[in-house]
Amino acid sequence: MEWRSAIKGFQAYLKLEKSLADNSIESYSRDIEKLFQFADAQQTQLKPETITLNDLRLFIAWVNELGMIPSSQARILSGIKAFYKYLLMEDIIKTDPSELLESPRIQRKLPDTLSYQDINRLIAAIDLSKPEGVRNKAILETLYGSGLRVSELTELKLSNLYLDIEFIKVTGKGSKERLVPIGAEAIKALKIWIEHVRVHTAIKKGEEDIVFLNRRGSRLSRVYIFLLIKELAVRIGLNKAISPHTFRHSFATHLVEGGADLRAVQEMLGHESITTTEIYTHLDREYLKSTISQFHPRS
Repeated sequence: MEWRSAIKGFQAYLKLEKSLADNSIESYSRDIEKLFQFADAQQTQLKPETITLNDLRLFIAWVNELGMIPSSQARILSGIKAFYKYLLMEDIIKTDPSELLESPRIQRKLPDTLSYQDINRLIAAIDLSKPEGVRNKAILETLYGSGLRVSELTELKLSNLYLDIEFIKVTGKGSKERLVPIGAEAIKALKIWIEHVRVHTAIKKGEEDIVFLNRRGSRLSRVYIFLLIKELAVRIGLNKAISPHTFRHSFATHLVEGGADLRAVQEMLGHESITTTEIYTHLDREYLKSTISQFHPRS
């Protein structure tokens, strides 16, 4: 089978059967393009169906020589495994050469978090005398009150707010929807923004259902949210490199520290695998270790 034909079929499979978003399909496609480049450069000009486990190991070594970090290599490997799963389903191959291919070891970096006091200080630094201040408070309360990704926040819709029952519907990675509980402070801030400020905004056509709008009536960009948080950090003299994701990490960490069930946190964050969520148990252990070091008389 020709590579171009295999890649096109794989893209259709990801879109129609796996319902992945365009950017995810593009990412998978780039990974297979790299494999195609490697295969095309070999003397035997390997086809998708003739590649062996040893060929794939040589490919991973080739990627490593290009200077790619382990996390990027692991992502490429994930793409290859999905590609060969598709070829197996389509009966293009009889055995999956990627089945025994091992991922490179990735050192897990613990995400930075904010204390509850720091979050309160950041929110308190917002100038509520301005209309955008009311909106910005609602943004920070929602990020911390529901653990949303920044893209989920900018795409949040009025029609997906169920504030009377304290839930919001979120469209996450791969266009997957989930229901997330939302805290009382976030609900209060959202209601003030929507009922008292947003109603006076001239809304651009097509943006009527978007929760967070700029002064021109368009949805906010991800970059704006990043800059807002950095500006507030400077304002309170917070010596930490923080981003919208820091609020998501803090949301999860504070839940785990408080004894929340890991499966429940996984569901709220929209993690496909609980392994991703388990990083917060490591954070919890670090917190416990630091508590012992600080307060135990024998430490």
